[in-house]
Amino acid sequence: MTNQEKSALLAEKSKKIEAGGGEKAIEKLHAGGRLSARERLALLFDAGSFVELYKFVEHRCTNFDMAGKEIPGEGVVTGYGTVDGRTVFAYAQDFSVMGGSLGEMHANKIVKCLEKAMSVGCPVVGMNDSGGARIHEGVDSLAGYGRIFYRNTMASGVIPQICAIMGPSAGGAVYSPALMDFVYMVKKDYAQMFITGPAVLKTVTNEEVTAVELGGAVTHSEKSGNCHFVAETDEDCISQIKKLLGYLPANHHEKPPVAACTDPADRREEGLGKIVPDSSKRPYDMKKLIKMVVDNGEIYESQSLFARNMITCFARMAGSPVGIIANQPNFSAGCLDINASDKAARFIRFCDCFNIPLLTFVDVPGYLPGVDQEFGGIIRHGAKLLYAYPEATVPKITIVIRKAYGGAYLGMCSQEAGADMVLAWPTAEIAVMGADGAADIIFRGESEDVKQQKKEAYIEEFATPYQAARHGMVEKVIDPTDTRPAIISALAMLKDKKEEHPHKRHGNIPL
Repeated sequence: MTNQEKSALLAEKSKKIEAGGGEKAIEKLHAGGRLSARERLALLFDAGSFVELYKFVEHRCTNFDMAGKEIPGEGVVTGYGTVDGRTVFAYAQDFSVMGGSLGEMHANKIVKCLEKAMSVGCPVVGMNDSGGARIHEGVDSLAGYGRIFYRNTMASGVIPQICAIMGPSAGGAVYSPALMDFVYMVKKDYAQMFITGPAVLKTVTNEEVTAVELGGAVTHSEKSGNCHFVAETDEDCISQIKKLLGYLPANHHEKPPVAACTDPADRREEGLGKIVPDSSKRPYDMKKLIKMVVDNGEIYESQSLFARNMITCFARMAGSPVGIIANQPNFSAGCLDINASDKAARFIRFCDCFNIPLLTFVDVPGYLPGVDQEFGGIIRHGAKLLYAYPEATVPKITIVIRKAYGGAYLGMCSQEAGADMVLAWPTAEIAVMGADGAADIIFRGESEDVKQQKKEAYIEEFATPYQAARHGMVEKVIDPTDTRPAIISALAMLKDKKEEHPHKRHGNIPL
C-alpha cells in the first residue's frame, strides 16, 4: 500500500466514524429536537479548535454476536479545544451509536479524558446521552462506571467538572453527574435522570409515574435539587455552559478570569435605600437587591427553582467573579431549612475550591420550625452550612441587611464563623432572637403600660446593628447606597488573603 493509499484509508476510516450511527439515526435525533454528539461539541468549542482523541478505539467484546460488530467511536466522542480562547476538555455520548451505551472501552475514553484534563489543569464538560450500561459486556461495563466515578472523585476540587443531561441517564449512569460540580438538564422529554425507571417502580412498589415526572428537568430542578441549571434546548444548554465557564478558573491553582468592567466601582445605588420595608414583617426581593449591587445587574443563579428561600449565584464585582449566598425573604421568610442548608453549603465549598470570593447577604429570622424539619435532620443538615463557611479560606464578606437572629445568623457567616469583613445596614437587627419576642420574655412580669414602654426602649436599643458594632462584631455600618463601593473596597483589601488551617487528611463534614 502506497503512502497516498494509507492517507486515503485514514480519511475513509475517519469519515465512517464521524458519521456515527448513520444519516437515518441522526435524522431521528433531529426529529426529536436533539443534536448529535458532534454537533453539540461543535457548538461548545471555538470554530476549528476541537481536537478529537481516541477516535479509533474499538470494543473487544465477543459475547452475544458482538465479535466483529462495528460501534463507531465506541459511542462517545472525546477531545479538547478552546471555549472563548481557554482550553477545555469534553466528551459527548453518541446516542445514534448503539444508544450511546457504555461499555469497557467507551468508559476508558471518558476516563482518559478526565485524566488528561486533570494532568493539564483544565475544566471538563460531559454531555450525557446514553441508554445505560452495555449489557452485552456484563461486569466490564459495570467496572467502567466504577473507573469513571473514581476519576470524578479524584478531579473534585482540582478542575471544574460540568455535566449536561441531554438524553436518558439511568441507573449507575446518574452517579458520575452527581459527583461532578454542576449538572445541566435540557427541559425536553428526552432528557431524564433516575436510578430506577417507571416500569420497575410499577412492578416493585406499585407506583405509577411517567419517566418525565420521575426524572425530568422540572422534577430535578424543583424537587430533588439534583439539577443546577435548566435549559430549554440543546443549544441553550451549551450556551449556558459557556457562560458558566466564563466565571470559573481552569483549575484550583488559578484565580477566576477577570472581565472588563463598564460599571463604575464607586457607583452609589440610591434605590437600595428604599428596598427594605419599614416593617420587619414585610418581605422583599433579595434578588432585586443583589442585582443593584453587582456589575451591570447580571447574576447567574444556580438551583434557582430549588430551596428558593436561599439564593446561590455567580456575579462580578469590578470585573472579578464572586459567589453570592443570600436569604430570600420572599420565600419562607428567608428561614434556613434542610434544603437551603444543603444548597448553600455545596455552593460555598465549590467557590472555595476554585478561589472565588464569597459574598453573603443576610436576612434570616431563624431555622424553619416543624416536625418534618426536625425528623428530617435539620440539625445535621444545618451543620453543613456551619461547617462550610469556617472551612472556606477565600475572602468572605458578609452584608447584614435586616434580620440576623440566633444560630441562623452564625450559619450565614457571622464574624465568629469566619467572615473577614462584616458590613451592616442601619436596618440590620443582630440579636439572639427578634426584638419583639425577646422583650415579651424579658418584661413579661410588668404591667401592660410599663411593658410597652420598656419594649419600645428595648427594640430601639437592640433591634439595630450598633450593639454588635460596639462589641467589635461588625467592622462597619454603612449607608445602603454605599454597598457596592464598600464591597469592592473590601475585596481589593482581601485579594491577597492567606489563611492556614491545621494540617489534616481532611475534615469530617456532617453529611
